[in-house]
Amino acid sequence: MNIVLIGYRCSGKSAVGKILARELGRDLVDTDVLIEQYARSSIENIVSRDGWTRFREIEKRVIEEISKKDKLVIAAGGGVVLDEANVRNLTVNEWLVWLDGSAEALKERMDREQRAGKIRPSLTGADPLEEIEQVVEERAPLYRQAGDLTADTSALTAGEVAVLIMKTLPKEMKG
Repeated sequence: MNIVLIGYRCSGKSAVGKILARELGRDLVDTDVLIEQYARSSIENIVSRDGWTRFREIEKRVIEEISKKDKLVIAAGGGVVLDEANVRNLTVNEWLVWLDGSAEALKERMDREQRAGKIRPSLTGADPLEEIEQVVEERAPLYRQAGDLTADTSALTAGEVAVLIMKTLPKEMKG
């Protein structure tokens, strides 16, 4: 079985995924990295050049391929739950963890990433905090429905979240 981390941008999927992969002796697959490799372009460029629809098409192909593999830690893109086929593929052989977080915590992390040079294209064109609140509110039911576990990352470090997840893993995934 795979462990799949879902949640909004900057909820900690990549950071927590690295720790889980190391501690559990699994490979980490970051779907955003695979999408960029597939398209030979950054996500920012894919979206600005071809739009979100094209990005979602590539994401769907990537999800379909990686969901066929086993014993991975998968850090999925924030919008992966918007496509029913993605959710179906990710729930066949996977245990999903929704990394939730307050809008303020998510915005603070996004601001830090932006200062470090990682640009995330806007989803709605709204003020960043408003966008986070709006999009998370829309996606929360999808995250909740898909997730086997919910972890609030607002006040936890990536290491603390990873420990929480490892304590909660089904027995067959711990070895």
